[in-house]
Amino acid sequence: MNATTLRGLAGDAVGAALERAIASGRLPDAPEARSAEIEVSRPAKLEHGDVAANLALRLARPLRMAPPAIAAAIADALRELHADGAGGPISTVEVAGPGFLNLRFADDAIENVLDTARADPGSWGRAAAIAAGSPTRHVNVEFVSANPTGPLTVGNARGAFVGDLLARVLEAGGQRVTREYYFNDSGTQVRNLGASILAIREGRPIPEDGYHGEYVVELAPNLPPELAVARDAAEAEDERTWAAGRWASDRIRTGIEASLAALGVRFDVWTSEGSLTANGWVDRAIARLRDGGHLYEQDGATWFRSTAFGDDKDRVVIRSNGSLTYFAYDIGYVIEKFSRGFDHLIYIWGADHHGTVARVRNAAEAMGFDKSAVEMILTGWVHFVENGQELSMSKRAGTFIALDDLLAELGADAARWYFASRGANVNMDVDIEVAKRQSSENPVYYVQYAHARIAAILRKAAATGLTAAPSLAGSLSGAEERALALIAARLPEVVEDAAAAQETQGITTYATELATAFHAFYRDARVVDPDEPARSASRLALVDATRISLANALGLLGISAPEAM
Repeated sequence: MNATTLRGLAGDAVGAALERAIASGRLPDAPEARSAEIEVSRPAKLEHGDVAANLALRLARPLRMAPPAIAAAIADALRELHADGAGGPISTVEVAGPGFLNLRFADDAIENVLDTARADPGSWGRAAAIAAGSPTRHVNVEFVSANPTGPLTVGNARGAFVGDLLARVLEAGGQRVTREYYFNDSGTQVRNLGASILAIREGRPIPEDGYHGEYVVELAPNLPPELAVARDAAEAEDERTWAAGRWASDRIRTGIEASLAALGVRFDVWTSEGSLTANGWVDRAIARLRDGGHLYEQDGATWFRSTAFGDDKDRVVIRSNGSLTYFAYDIGYVIEKFSRGFDHLIYIWGADHHGTVARVRNAAEAMGFDKSAVEMILTGWVHFVENGQELSMSKRAGTFIALDDLLAELGADAARWYFASRGANVNMDVDIEVAKRQSSENPVYYVQYAHARIAAILRKAAATGLTAAPSLAGSLSGAEERALALIAARLPEVVEDAAAAQETQGITTYATELATAFHAFYRDARVVDPDEPARSASRLALVDATRISLANALGLLGISAPEAM
């Protein structure tokens, strides 16, 4: 637990009270008590306290005592520490229900935490202490990885939102992150794309397994002349088809990069499927599995004994015709990634990859890697509805909604918020017309407006000759101030939770809650008051700390924090 957060400070205080209760004989000196993890959370009803600890319930069995009695002993010890001047951040403690400890923070504890935010705004909310005591983990997050056979759609771009947001959260949690995109430059889809380009140029029907859509029609006239020359030999014609497909996929990939850049998503590494065979990684993986006795031959094909690791069936690595399966590339990619020194691999895949998860993780274990270090996050489906009808999403048919179109309608900020506010594995139904009509009502604007309003308040104060106090000490003189400050101080805890859960919807919830609290505070409290300069200075300091928390929460989501709207 991060001891620089209010939650961490509360945990430390409860731990100190537990030690005092044991030392005084009020609680038994049991190893389970001294090593117990102290969990601190927000109570269901905030009137019960700022935070609550369930330690007494967890200690009931090892101490063989009723939870209320344990809680009472810890509460008494905590009050004694406070009376001795060593109570730290806790001002009051109450025992409630079956043995919960309901705690309230001292005002100066909240003020000190927010002073930390103002002293170093750039670091505020970055929970580097998550990795305290252990080496910083180097994580590879591979996401999007859509085949470059058509523009990036909103459906397959969901991975862009999930992957980028996860990478940001992990970095804020103290991890080293490498963002990676894996693209298919050697599969039959590329050949089919080339066949479609050539068919359009030559006035022939597009093959049944080809690609349709305006983007293919637009690409065809731009095919370089040397690739457009017709040849008679079947082998040469196949080569020409592959060449046209690679040319087209390279052009499409350039467009994908531009779309992702417009969304604010960047990648550190772009890896091609072809490089895994060209550089020998697939051969290395197959050799390692064969040396370990994990491969066998049957019906002319080479199989991996995935069932030995809990899978429901064995998996083909090399087909009977000698061609590699996608699984072969997957295992080559695993060994290639670990060769670069990563401690943990995260794949962001669509729900349709569910059946691939077990075999890849099993192969990683068979090759000698830690199975738990290979993790797949499956994103939920995105369904689009227009005029009451679900739209078919198919690159081949040319019926899809491009990411660029969504960004043009909603803007990157609103689109990012929309996806960040939902769990990665949650299916989403998007009504296009509703999304267009309600884009101005997207909650992101509500949060951004709070930030812009704060910026305007600070400008107005400066014009009036008022400045924020250098410290928040003594600023929480009223209930309005305290309520806002308590939420503003929670950002590092929200980041900790997001990094642990590898989800981001808690951040959007937090930003909305903070914006709501600020709007309520500003409604009830006069911030810029030349007749009360001392009170104005205190409130301006609180407002400034709120601005930092809002800006950093939005920044963590890759969303802008405007100075004016």
